Amino acid sequence: MDFTVGEAATGLRGELRQLVTAEVPPDFLGAFTDDPADLAVAQSFCRALADRGLLCLAWPEEFGGRGASVWEQTVVREEMWAHHEPRGAQYMGVNWVGPTIMRHGTAEQQREHLPPIAKGEVIWCQGFSEPDSGSDLASLRTAARPDGDGWRISGQKIWTSYATMADWCFLLARTSRGERKQQGLTIFLVPMSAPGIVVRPIRAMIGPHHLNEVFFDDLRVTEADVLGTVGEGWQVVQEVLSFERVGIARYARCERLLQAAPAVLGERWGEVPAQLRGRWARMLTHCRRARLLAYRVVSLQSAGTVRPNDAAAYRIAVTQLDQDSAEVLVEIAAYAPLQEESQAEVGRFRRAVQDHWRYSQAATVASGSIEMQRILLARAALEAR
Repeated sequence: MDFTVGEAATGLRGELRQLVTAEVPPDFLGAFTDDPADLAVAQSFCRALADRGLLCLAWPEEFGGRGASVWEQTVVREEMWAHHEPRGAQYMGVNWVGPTIMRHGTAEQQREHLPPIAKGEVIWCQGFSEPDSGSDLASLRTAARPDGDGWRISGQKIWTSYATMADWCFLLARTSRGERKQQGLTIFLVPMSAPGIVVRPIRAMIGPHHLNEVFFDDLRVTEADVLGTVGEGWQVVQEVLSFERVGIARYARCERLLQAAPAVLGERWGEVPAQLRGRWARMLTHCRRARLLAYRVVSLQSAGTVRPNDAAAYRIAVTQLDQDSAEVLVEIAAYAPLQEESQAEVGRFRRAVQDHWRYSQAATVASGSIEMQRILLARAALEAR
């Protein structure tokens, strides 16, 4: 398989790096910190990308994109994650909410939702996981009951990232019960400002805004808020999860930090034990493996043939890489002496490594646990026999 991204994508990578240098402070470690200025940076950067047609590069022109190749969009994804995702939460709308609305939404839903996403003006959150329905998502209990020309939704979601700032929620609820628990699920596009929605933040070491509980108390929605066909939301969710799992280019951040280590340590790189430098080299190899697995899924998605288990192998590799590389980087960063902390480059490297380690702890749970990914692979192998 030839996964050469081409000259256009290579030029785009350089353009994105120049834009990041010009628009994003060198100490930026993500939008969702205790400092409100970091979110402001992300919102401003999204507008800068949108003004240049780079935010939704691969979207069709009629939906606010430039009709670029999936490989150019992959370059955007990689550069954003390599630089601590200066788009903030916009990757959710760009990578899978918007494309899902393109495929399954009505013309009215497309007109309402796609232009604000393409302009970087709206933040989405995902109403999937529940207290007793995380990895077993289909067992969820949030229910939508018929109410005249609409529905009343009651229930609870948990681990909902960005819910405190989101404008809209991509919500999965049960509208009926069938022989299988995957039947009778429906997707609703719900404004977070609607009466009947309460958000409660969950404090965690990865910082504010990431984890929240969301309660729906007799929330009123209409038929116009339904995405796709009532009762057939599970098929859409399987598609969504495949796009979501490959849409976060964790390997790009791992590789950037690993490659930075020798330059940051300078002469002290020679003091790093040979065994640790061997692990460092192994992590770079694993970065390459995860990148190629991601490219395989991108290729399948572009051909319209991707299945959930296709993304599972990538997801397993990249989440393990996230955690393993974080451990290696923490050990390497210890060789950058504390008295050199005043040196800007060393200080930024140490802080970036600490941030990477914190986020990596949840990598094998978020967006479907690594155990569930292994089950998907095992099922596919058994079906192929």
